[in-house]
Amino acid sequence: MRGRWIAWVVLGLVAAGFAARGVFSFAHGWPEGGDTAVYQAGAATLLHGDPLYDADVLAAEPDYAKLPFTYAPFAAVLFVPLVLFPPQVAWGLLNALSVVSLGLVAWLVLRRVPRRPAWLSPVWGGVAVALLMLVTKPVWVTLEYGQINAVLMAMVVVDVLVVCGRSGRWGGVLIGVAAATKLTPLIFVVHLALTGRKADAARAAGTFAGLQGLMLLIAPHDTSRFWTHTVFDSSRIGPTQWSWNQSLGSVVRRLSEMASWSQPVAYAIAAVLAVGAVVLVRRYHRAGLPVHALLVTAFLALLVSPVSWIHHWVWIVPLVALLAAAACTGSRAAWLLLPVTVFVFAQRPLHSMNPGQNGEPALNAWTFLLSNAYVFFPVVLGAILLLNRETRAAPREALHAA
Repeated sequence: MRGRWIAWVVLGLVAAGFAARGVFSFAHGWPEGGDTAVYQAGAATLLHGDPLYDADVLAAEPDYAKLPFTYAPFAAVLFVPLVLFPPQVAWGLLNALSVVSLGLVAWLVLRRVPRRPAWLSPVWGGVAVALLMLVTKPVWVTLEYGQINAVLMAMVVVDVLVVCGRSGRWGGVLIGVAAATKLTPLIFVVHLALTGRKADAARAAGTFAGLQGLMLLIAPHDTSRFWTHTVFDSSRIGPTQWSWNQSLGSVVRRLSEMASWSQPVAYAIAAVLAVGAVVLVRRYHRAGLPVHALLVTAFLALLVSPVSWIHHWVWIVPLVALLAAAACTGSRAAWLLLPVTVFVFAQRPLHSMNPGQNGEPALNAWTFLLSNAYVFFPVVLGAILLLNRETRAAPREALHAA
């Protein structure tokens, strides 16, 4: 018991270090956490009754974070606590919460893996994975920008692995809240339905819809504006053809030089991948492998979403926890895949918006791979798992080996 508390204290100290960094940055006037500043400005704008989406920037944003507010209206409510602090301090506190969220996710995964050695404690293992993943770009950029990705991931993982399926009325609620904050988690409503948790799926969808109704009462103009205009306006998000957008849509846009048909083609490819993903989710669910099924859905969401910035790929944290458990119980495939996973996501995708122009590298097989490595990783891994004969015959044993 004492060792477990020490592990949580270690994680808490690291989180406190990020919070202290925010205070230090504020004291020195350093411009840190641009995305957190936008979150904070969105909450302040809502509290003042000003429009969230009518302009490209918000009046409450500091000079170093003049960006549009692109999240759903309910996100501004969720971000209200940030208004209590200066921007840099809010950034540090959100980072501290993100670090704790990473540890929580890894801990929950290690508690639910099929097998792990006795010495691999979920607490110490979870803390170790969380700290190791600080070296990867998705996690570090999340902290650098002050993004909320890790917190939303933790909400989904807690809901799917802990709350859903238990007797009670709360299963799906956290997913509904996460989806009302950032629309991508809506895919986990489908995940709940596919895994037989129809009541939880309905509750998640109901929570999402209910929060939209609440925002229609609180901020009718913003809610109407978001759902009739902003949600379709990709120009507010940024250059979606940039290689930091690691989604199927971005790959097609880069190849087609932003042709008008890029996103429909990407959706068609995604539909094909979704068929395989559904097969894997149901296969792993029947085999009693909820973590594996959850990760299939999570990575499909990253591929399908029109915009999946590299800091959205924090779902590699539970994947690494899963692989670590498999590797430590003798899986040769996991021993190979674990360092490959960390290596791939320790790299930033090759910057490319206009290949071969303005001094950027020309498009060839090598630069294409480096520019889209995050996308190729789950596609290749998913295809291997889907086609692997052992996985089809005995999902539990085969996926333990992968």
